[in-house]
Amino acid sequence: MDRKKFLKTCGMGLIGLPFASALLTSCESIYYATSSIKNNSLIVPLSEFEIVKKNTTTYRTFVLVKTSREDFPICLYKTGDHEYTASLMKCTHRGCELNVGGGIYSCPCHGSEFDTKGGVLEGPADQDLKTFKTSIQNENIYIELS
Repeated sequence: MDRKKFLKTCGMGLIGLPFASALLTSCESIYYATSSIKNNSLIVPLSEFEIVKKNTTTYRTFVLVKTSREDFPICLYKTGDHEYTASLMKCTHRGCELNVGGGIYSCPCHGSEFDTKGGVLEGPADQDLKTFKTSIQNENIYIELS
C-alpha cells in the first residue's frame, strides 16, 4: 500500500470512529429518578421505570438516583420481575464515576468493567462495587443505605 492510500484509509477510519462508537453504545438514555429518604432507606417509586409515549408503556432497565449521603449516584438496575440491584457508581480501582450501558458498568478512566450486580468482570479493579440491599413495598423500591 502506498503512503497516500494508507493516509486516506487511516483518515476515513478516524472520521468513522465517532459514528461507530455512537452505534455501539446503549440506546437507552440516562434517567435520574426522583426519590425520597425515610430513616436509612432511599425510596424510589416503581413508576420511575415507566416510559409512556402515545398510549404505549415501555420500561427502563435502570435509573440513576442521587442522594446527599453518597458522593456518586446509585444505579438501580432491574434484573428480573420484581428484582432490582443497587450499586454505587464509583469504581473500586481509583474512584472514577462509572458509565452504565449495554448491561454493564464501565470505568472511563482505566477500563474496569462490572456486571449489573456489581461484580468485577474486567480489571484493573479487583473489588466488587459497593451494593445496597433492595426491597419492594407498596409500589416503591427501598434501597437500604446503611
